[in-house]
Amino acid sequence: MTFATNNKTKQAVESFRNFDVDTQLGLLWYGYKDIKDNLIPANQTSAQETAAALYDAIKGMDEQQQLQAMRDIASSASSDISRSYKALSSSGRLDVWLRLAQGMDKGVVIQMPSDYEPPANTQQFVDTITDLDFENRVDFIRSIVMEMGSN
Repeated sequence: MTFATNNKTKQAVESFRNFDVDTQLGLLWYGYKDIKDNLIPANQTSAQETAAALYDAIKGMDEQQQLQAMRDIASSASSDISRSYKALSSSGRLDVWLRLAQGMDKGVVIQMPSDYEPPANTQQFVDTITDLDFENRVDFIRSIVMEMGSN
């Protein structure tokens, strides 16, 4: 399912799919940093509660398990955490990633390495995303996070 409605956003979704899982996680992090000041979560209470429960489960893990949980979700690996994520509504899935990013900001979830540099082959992708308006960036992120998780 995709929320991307214009060709540029659809192309960005296709490009994102071609990156390895760690690059995808890094790009999601930078995407969050880019739009976080304009985000206003408007989820239903039930979506927030289920997202909070999954986030709390991940937050309660040690750092390597947290990273593996995020990798499992992003790569749609067959794991309990990935299946729990896939069972969430679209708003719940978006909320999980928002909570994870906020947890990273607060230092309660594994941090991006301070020396992390996105691979050179991501620059064209980043330029495409930067050219999108706020709503299309959100549509892009929502499209990406809806595909993640395992049945």
